[in-house]
Amino acid sequence: MIVLTRLNRTRFAVNPDLIERIQAAPDTTLVMVDGARFVVTESMDDVIENVVRFRARILAAASDWREPEEAS
Repeated sequence: MIVLTRLNRTRFAVNPDLIERIQAAPDTTLVMVDGARFVVTESMDDVIENVVRFRARILAAASDWREPEEAS
């Protein structure tokens, strides 16, 4: 999940895998796969950077994860 800020300054978390597109005209608007729209204070570049960091954390966690060794 990434945390973003609505125009009224309330913060909320969104699953970045459900973002269909991001528009910046002039406010940054997230359009979700279900058609929901969220207008946020962050710039489009900031939202994209948050998504990249989120995905990097997922990949890092997956590479650190190892199967427990079976007892002999």
